[in-house]
Amino acid sequence: MTKIDWCQQLDYSNVLIKPKRSSLYSRSLVDLNTTVDFKNTKSKTTWTGIPIIAANMDTTGTFEMYQSLSPQKLITAFHKFYTAEDFITFDNTCHLDPELFMVSTGISNKDFNNLNSILASVTCKWVCVDIANGYIKQLGDFCVKLRSKYPDIRIVAGNVASREMVEELIINCGVDIVKIGIGPGSACTTRLKTGVGVPQLTAVMECADAAHGLGGGIIADGGITCPGDVSKAFGAGADFVMIGGQFAGHDESPGDIIERNGKRFKSFYGMSSSKAMETHYGGKNVYRASEGRELLIPYKGSIVTTLEDYLGGIRSTCTYIGAKQLKDIAKCTTFGLVSQQVNMSLIS
Repeated sequence: MTKIDWCQQLDYSNVLIKPKRSSLYSRSLVDLNTTVDFKNTKSKTTWTGIPIIAANMDTTGTFEMYQSLSPQKLITAFHKFYTAEDFITFDNTCHLDPELFMVSTGISNKDFNNLNSILASVTCKWVCVDIANGYIKQLGDFCVKLRSKYPDIRIVAGNVASREMVEELIINCGVDIVKIGIGPGSACTTRLKTGVGVPQLTAVMECADAAHGLGGGIIADGGITCPGDVSKAFGAGADFVMIGGQFAGHDESPGDIIERNGKRFKSFYGMSSSKAMETHYGGKNVYRASEGRELLIPYKGSIVTTLEDYLGGIRSTCTYIGAKQLKDIAKCTTFGLVSQQVNMSLIS
């Protein structure tokens, strides 16, 4: 019998954060640095920095992005197509801080061998096990194997969007941080092609509750359209927020600038798109559909300017709700349901 969950499912656009009395008279009083613990690592390590991550996509998870984000203590999740030789070459010219990058991997034997080569070549503290459908048994099996061989590695794994899979990955598979998001990304068409997904705010709230009860954490991955969405993700309980499309289109993104009708653009595409499959796998298999789009997005210059806008917006959120530190946003947040966020009458 078909089942329906009648509980309301919400996205970032469905809510606003209610302001509260605050003693913070300046954004400069807000501390965005956060310390995170890792229950499943053998040595029970901790990490401190600004918990925002550049997504492990071709157009954002690059060495160039790392060079711009790492001075601000943000993390770059490198895309999974870098080799050990690539890491060695970059590490020799620009020393990699192991606290501020993730090595990404799929779950095939070839992926595991490539990962082993990278971990033998550079000092690394984070591995992001990244597949589109985190509900398959093979993801958990891979994480168990990874945890057994590397007991002190911080394991990020996903993507999922429900509490039971968060619990499975943390309890039974040795995962520290679970990546949350099925279909919310701007270049993702999974929801259109499959009808599967959970609105991102609801997914983050439910999965954060499950993870925190077990001493684990989550990354809110996808659905970010503006700085306010990042604040809402933290308000919903996310430990980290991963950003793709809003970090794309910058100097740090690969590819040439494309001019159309006097305007400048850069290419951005989902990692399950036909473009990604043609680039990295020689084409799309006939038994599957493309679940991503290739887009032209406006060229934005250096990521530093965008980053200042985002970090400034989050600090401003904190002053509106009395959160002295980023980690206080969740306990200071009350969401209100809304019919619209912005007065659009003068926006063309």
